Amino acid sequence: MGQDIASCHFKQSDFEQFSQKLSHETTLLREWFDKRLLSSNENFVGFELEAWLIKAGGQPAPVNESYLSMLDDNALFSPELSQFNIELNSTPRHLSGDLFSAMKRELDSNWGHCREVAQQIDTDLAMIGTLPTLDDNMLTLEHMSQTARYQALNEQVLRMRQGRPIELDINGIEHLSSSHKDVMLEAATTSFQIHLQVSRDKALRYYNAMQALSAPLVAMSGNSPILFGKKLWQETRIPIFEQAVPVGGINGAAFGPLKRVSFGTGYARHSLMELFDENEQHFPVMLPETLSDDPAELSHLRLHNGTIWRWNRPLIGFDGDGTPHLRIEHRVMPAGPTTIDTIANCALFIGLSHYFAEMSEPIEAMLDFSLVRDNFYLAAKRGLKAQVSWLRGESGRADELLQHLIPLARLGLERLECSRNDIDDYISVIEGRVAKGQTGAVWQLNYLEANGGDLEKMFIAYLQGQNSGNPVHEWKI
Repeated sequence: MGQDIASCHFKQSDFEQFSQKLSHETTLLREWFDKRLLSSNENFVGFELEAWLIKAGGQPAPVNESYLSMLDDNALFSPELSQFNIELNSTPRHLSGDLFSAMKRELDSNWGHCREVAQQIDTDLAMIGTLPTLDDNMLTLEHMSQTARYQALNEQVLRMRQGRPIELDINGIEHLSSSHKDVMLEAATTSFQIHLQVSRDKALRYYNAMQALSAPLVAMSGNSPILFGKKLWQETRIPIFEQAVPVGGINGAAFGPLKRVSFGTGYARHSLMELFDENEQHFPVMLPETLSDDPAELSHLRLHNGTIWRWNRPLIGFDGDGTPHLRIEHRVMPAGPTTIDTIANCALFIGLSHYFAEMSEPIEAMLDFSLVRDNFYLAAKRGLKAQVSWLRGESGRADELLQHLIPLARLGLERLECSRNDIDDYISVIEGRVAKGQTGAVWQLNYLEANGGDLEKMFIAYLQGQNSGNPVHEWKI
């Protein structure tokens, strides 16, 4: 959910002062875009992986504060919204050579260390989009992480909603309706978020390509079919998160035309500056913390951007020499099921993004945004079986589309000069998953059907598969 802040209660003057600074910094960023002052460095990638702390029986363990203190406050690990979630961060790396093998070695090492520490306090870790053993009554403020940012976020969302409860209503295989008095519903989701640094000249093409590719990527990575004992979407994280922070733009209206969690309003037309302008003009300030007095740090603009959760989100960072750069955060995919599945998902995303961003004809000229948005929600709901539209009027099932896209991902990775062994090792995982039709979500649902709907038994088997290290398409029922 982003950087922490010092305060959790604000006055009207705080909002006014923050808005002034935000306006100034937005104007400055626009100048940087216009004068081409943003970095031309590109092809650096990193990720954030959110995980669950669980008890022996698979129930969530609300102990992240004491747990993280045992990790020596390592900068690679941080708390999430709830006390039963943590986040693991990777070291950013350049896209070439044996990048993916290096990423997996680091993730395996960190994951193994985190599990060892967890076991010292009779807990364990799980990477899964939604925890099947999570109970509705566990999502309370009692289990919120004790940081000012999360407390302030909750206070401001409820203020914008004028105290109205947050209603969750999801129609999937089954129907789920639930009412909450706070934002803790968001804690029901854990994600795998990829950050790709892009050059100023190619940023628009990458962003639009990622938008169009979000449907096949969410279809092949689905791992969140169950919430509160209900079978819902293949990737139920999507509607949960969109409904968990239900405030819009235009004076914060809960039912306003723009939502703070959304697929976005369209392709970028001229530059990603359009999205930062949209942030300032349409989304009321949520966390008006006074930060740096130096506008060149863009600290207020970056904090405000961190309270608007597009599924593909532009970010501003800085190179080692202080030059501002653009990253795009791809937030579509869930955590898990295994470390090799995770890195394979990253490899497919990178290969496809590079291939389509570098095409001579822009992808936005070949696929209308309304179809891209519809594809995304259909794929989140139906997974590999979703009927989706594609370039120049083509259409078909998501698994059929992926069979066409996988060779293009290989080509994209070859053009990035990734090693042949890495390409084969990780793209073959995706090939196996699509060929067998077994994502994490599909495995969970099939296991339940074969075992009388026993959630605890299924989750224990899931953890055994996860800890085996074998990719999910090789798991047996």
